[in-house]
Amino acid sequence: MYAIVGAAGKVGYSTALALRKAGVPVRAVLRDGAKAGPLSEIGCDIAVADLQDPTALGLAVANADAVQVILPPDGVGEMRRSIESLAEALEQARPNRVLAISDYGAHVREDIGMPTMFRIFEERLRQLDIPKVFLRSAEHMQGWGLVIPVAVAAGVLPSFHDPVDMEFPTISASDLGLIAADLLLHPNAGTDLQVVHAEGPRRYTANDVAVALGALLGRKVSAQAVPRSQWQENFEHVLSQSAAKLLVNLYHAHNKGGLVDVEPSGDVRYGTASLIDALRPLVPFRTMPIPK
Repeated sequence: MYAIVGAAGKVGYSTALALRKAGVPVRAVLRDGAKAGPLSEIGCDIAVADLQDPTALGLAVANADAVQVILPPDGVGEMRRSIESLAEALEQARPNRVLAISDYGAHVREDIGMPTMFRIFEERLRQLDIPKVFLRSAEHMQGWGLVIPVAVAAGVLPSFHDPVDMEFPTISASDLGLIAADLLLHPNAGTDLQVVHAEGPRRYTANDVAVALGALLGRKVSAQAVPRSQWQENFEHVLSQSAAKLLVNLYHAHNKGGLVDVEPSGDVRYGTASLIDALRPLVPFRTMPIPK
């Protein structure tokens, strides 16, 4: 039996769906039972547990052969509490294997914001005497959904990637879930720790995102770098001050190049979803046929 913590999210649902299609039992662990409908429909058992309640979480994943865990991005204090809760729950449940969704750049020793929190996550899980897979994810393509309304209204795509013609690794969340499911179904026997990186079929620039949105909207869209002096303020519109600072440091590292990337000589798995396919469901309307 496979337990998926955070199964209502895009990555967790994709993993759960792939596992169910493979014919294996899945326990979907959710914080909010009201979101259980789609998972129940595909045949998952449902368990409800708060991420920061290690006792409830340990019971929710009890008797699982393998557990997939994901660390939601948040402020530093909240993420540290979630890390410890997840580790305590896994120590309590003692599954045969753990797959943890991590982040590109988690191998970097200097403080680079959000990836550094995932380095701390990995370091804590390394203390567990359980075979582990760290699946480090590139930036999610779906993350651009937050600024699509601006592109719709003004024809300008705000970008924290600067310069806007610099390529960066990215992946569709659904592809990440599929890669995770494959790693769960086909474990690397005899390996106590496996580190895998996941990104899409090619790398893109912010200009590429603007072009893809333009094709979907049937109008010209141009990428425009957000001035760095405005990053913290922009992030604080939707995040806490602490979480915003993690993203400011992340994009500083992104724009230096080479830091938020694959660990040297690292194993990389590639998804198949193109940028335009990942963005298509996020666009509220279309005014022209979409090229395949």
